Amino acid sequence: PELRDLVSNMTDEDIWKLNRGGHDPHKVYAAYHAAQNHKGSPTVIIAKTIKGYGMGKSGESINTTHQQKKLDLNDMYYFRDRFNIPITDKQVENLEFYKPDEKSEEIQYIKERRKQLGGFIPTRRTKTKALKTPATEIFESSYLASGDRELSTTMALVNMLTKILRDKEYSSRLVPIIPDEARTFGMEGFFQKIGIYAHEGQKYEPVDSEQLSSYREDKSGQVLEEGITEAGAMSSWIAAGTSYSNHNIEMIPIYLFYSMFGFQRIGDFAWAAGDTQCRGFLIGATSGRTTLAGEGLQHQDGHSLIMASTIPNCVTYDPTFSYELAVIFEDGLKRMHEKQENIFYYITTLNENYKHPAMPKGVKKEDILKGMYLFKEINNKGKTKVQLLGSGAILNEVIRAAEILSSDFGIDSDIWSVTSFNELRKDAIEIERKNLLNPDKKPEKTYIEKCFEKRTGPFIAATDYIRILSEGIRNYVPGTYVTLGTDGFGRSDTRKNLRKFFEVNKEFIVYSTLSTLVKEQKIASKVATDAMKKYNIDPKKPIPTKL
Repeated sequence: PELRDLVSNMTDEDIWKLNRGGHDPHKVYAAYHAAQNHKGSPTVIIAKTIKGYGMGKSGESINTTHQQKKLDLNDMYYFRDRFNIPITDKQVENLEFYKPDEKSEEIQYIKERRKQLGGFIPTRRTKTKALKTPATEIFESSYLASGDRELSTTMALVNMLTKILRDKEYSSRLVPIIPDEARTFGMEGFFQKIGIYAHEGQKYEPVDSEQLSSYREDKSGQVLEEGITEAGAMSSWIAAGTSYSNHNIEMIPIYLFYSMFGFQRIGDFAWAAGDTQCRGFLIGATSGRTTLAGEGLQHQDGHSLIMASTIPNCVTYDPTFSYELAVIFEDGLKRMHEKQENIFYYITTLNENYKHPAMPKGVKKEDILKGMYLFKEINNKGKTKVQLLGSGAILNEVIRAAEILSSDFGIDSDIWSVTSFNELRKDAIEIERKNLLNPDKKPEKTYIEKCFEKRTGPFIAATDYIRILSEGIRNYVPGTYVTLGTDGFGRSDTRKNLRKFFEVNKEFIVYSTLSTLVKEQKIASKVATDAMKKYNIDPKKPIPTKL
């Protein structure tokens, strides 16, 4: 009787038109109105809805709605009729979108509501006030030789950042972010200079308070020292890297981390950074599978550059020398913060100390940035000549191998510093596509082809990363191409032993070159077999990937 009384004034048609509360605009409005006008306590609105509402027999009120890939024609007619969408049968069949006229009551209502709520959201600012790149003098000191001083590329980067902090326009825009390893990276000088951000300031006396570079927290500190939380550090980096769009303030976030604990741990955040058009620097410090010696498979990175390569707007580099790093970093500042390109950089740096040469005469900055340049030619009128490619930590092994090939075997070589296999591959794919789409025009040459145009092979490439990195350019190398890399798990051992184990040391580079020359019938096989014995290379040694 009570239910009958509730609908006593309704016809059968009215009853059939009754809707679930969550789909009834009058009920939703009434509930919202009641919630707004209720004072003194929170209001919870429980709105009952139907899964797959409006899909008819294809999916309405059916558990498998999420698996429904498409509607048949009758279901689409039903959907149109049910929601009074003014389109013809033909438009339904063509799956045409319908948008009410700009002057329609619906559009006017939506725009008025949005206006009252502060405008359209989400909205995106693509440009902000550009930052002029710091004076070139800041970077030019890195073009010089280090003399007798040995340093790592991580330390070279910290030296550069210290100089940039003296630039009035840039100093307040830098956001150094460290998850845990400030002293490992030699960044303790930042503690006193710009302080570590702490929203309540420093509440204790640090154990190193009597030292010159003691731990200093400050309400206005600039360093974000996040503790051991890569996800939190990356989130801070994204917040600063999208500040130009969200807050109209161009910031320069620089997040330094153990390279193994970057993309591998926060890969989805890195993808989100690309998606949100983030700008900034990710620094994979202590990079290279054999370079971070003694820390085993958890720490030794041989694949972060491959992970980074999956993000379209991530620009990656693996420099060896401080002048390469300076050229790359300056260009990154110019592209992201002066030209305002929506890209971000992943640069690997090393913890291995060695002497750094001056930038060779004739080397162009643009060649370093393109991904490869001729570092040195060894021309002693040898029996034959080879092309040796190296990057990051292993370039020094390649240089030593070239010297051995010349002095012990009379083989000349061209030594190529590959600052980015990934950027070389991007260029090659772009040119390849351009040629594919223009069959009536003379094919353009890739940058790799231009570099090797007048060079004779074979081509031997060695890196501190798994071989797929250097394999990425195989299609564009005009000759026999042999790649050496660090496929397999890391090991706790010395750099020397690790490089021997992974077969990327100078001796194995020499042997690989000789073995390849044998296959090309340019030298006798005895030369290679003698070298195998000389360098104690065991042909029965298990491949590193199976250990």
